Amino acid sequence: MRTGIRRKAFKDRMYPTKAPEQNRFLVLNRGPERYNAAVQERRDAYELMVKRHPSYYDPHTRKELTKAHAIKYSAQQNALPEIKHEIRPEYEEVAAHVLQEVLKRLDQAFQASFRRIREGQTPGYPRFQGQGRSSSFTYPDKAGWKLLDDPTRPPHKKGIVKVRLQLSTSGTVKLQLHRDLLGKMKTLTIKQEADQWDAVFSCQQDKPEPLPVSYEDIGSDRGITHFAALSTGEFSESPKYDRKAEKKINALQQAKDRTMPRSHRRKKAAKALGKASRKVRNPRQDFLHTQSRKLVKRYQIIAREKLQTEHLVQRPKPKQDETTGQYFPNAAAAKAGFNTSMTDARWATFAEMLRVKAAWAGREIVFVHPNYTSHMCPTWGTRRPKTLEERWHSCTCGCELERDTASAKVIFDLGKPTLAGARPTLATV
Repeated sequence: MRTGIRRKAFKDRMYPTKAPEQNRFLVLNRGPERYNAAVQERRDAYELMVKRHPSYYDPHTRKELTKAHAIKYSAQQNALPEIKHEIRPEYEEVAAHVLQEVLKRLDQAFQASFRRIREGQTPGYPRFQGQGRSSSFTYPDKAGWKLLDDPTRPPHKKGIVKVRLQLSTSGTVKLQLHRDLLGKMKTLTIKQEADQWDAVFSCQQDKPEPLPVSYEDIGSDRGITHFAALSTGEFSESPKYDRKAEKKINALQQAKDRTMPRSHRRKKAAKALGKASRKVRNPRQDFLHTQSRKLVKRYQIIAREKLQTEHLVQRPKPKQDETTGQYFPNAAAAKAGFNTSMTDARWATFAEMLRVKAAWAGREIVFVHPNYTSHMCPTWGTRRPKTLEERWHSCTCGCELERDTASAKVIFDLGKPTLAGARPTLATV
């Protein structure tokens, strides 16, 4: 785990009354307004004071002008009191620290853009936020909110604990805690998901206690027919939540697209779409947490492929005849179905969950290069090319295994040299 401050987020359901809910909608709208105004202020300052200067194309002069006239976070933060009291009195409805956090996020976006320029990457200049794009606002410290009840669950009590949360300018709302808030509470984020409001507490944690040392190690391969295959021959089946809800989600998306922008029907259709998407997202997140926790609890060292999922789901390039200009078949339709299966399994999300849980539990993740792991024999190490349709590994040495199991065994064998000297485990015996 990275050194420094350790944070853990606790997300709990809110049950607001109508009046506080309307106040929160106002806060959600004021945040993007302040964000857009701050973006425009920085752009205008650069345009008027730097870009229109006669010596703009001299690198040294341009650099000095940028240092002298560029507007930074501190200047925009100091201007907030005047804006709230004299220019935009409606901002009095929003807590000062919430507006400061909006400006802080904007400054981080600019700093990230400048860093990408220095590294030769695509800059990605901060852009304006449209209406309805923002779905949350954050209290960056403990000012502006307070828990009116003790969130600690008594030792004899089980289940949900009901408490009251007081928010500045929004009143008091009911909150249901489904688990204890461990650690020191640092920030609070109020988030809207369709017709539901959630409170996300970010708590600073002490150094975690590692799990007892396990003497079992495993190799894991991500598959197509299965969610994951282990080198022990076990499988985790994929629930395929996206596939099951695909027709309903597409129908709701089409119903939303048929409505007029900013109309009441569009808001109603967007809410229905958000509710359906949430019913797909929540069970899938629970499944990924369950599977990653099972691996971390049982195994000390987990060997995996170091895959770049964003490259795997890219669209195949078109193939064109240079003489006639006609396009050849490039299996784009089959690749689209494969991409859907990969995104439905959420390989990248699962890998990140596994990494974080392993770091907190004192486990180790070993990554191996993914080249030819699906074509190698786990017994002899010989290579026999296979197509995606071939789901069974059969070798001349007599090895007969399910293809994903054979790949998991190969991954486990490739990870053994990394484990040498780590500790006496089944992988190093």
